[in-house]
Amino acid sequence: MLGIKQEALAFELGDDWNQKKISLLEQKEVVESDVLAQVAQILKVPTEAIENFDEEQAINIISNTASFDNCQQPAFFNNQPTFNPLDKMVELYERMLKQQQEMIDKLEKLIQNK
Repeated sequence: MLGIKQEALAFELGDDWNQKKISLLEQKEVVESDVLAQVAQILKVPTEAIENFDEEQAINIISNTASFDNCQQPAFFNNQPTFNPLDKMVELYERMLKQQQEMIDKLEKLIQNK
């Protein structure tokens, strides 16, 4: 949903990780809490969004992570969002572009260090 490739997530998790290991992680029914916390932090979503994954609620969480002005309760309980979906899609796209640029910068730095 966030457009992050398995290879990019593996890179962020560290040297012990690769694309195949991420693929296996995605298939697990239960993920260790420390790994779950790391993945959630990298994806910039609450661990609850992963533990209790529901596609509709995940979209709400992603859309509302940056701002809570329009709701009285945490974003993951907001079943009827009061936001303009197009604005939120633009915000999400911009955030994804920023993450992609950060990844490119990290990869360039790694290449320069070799």
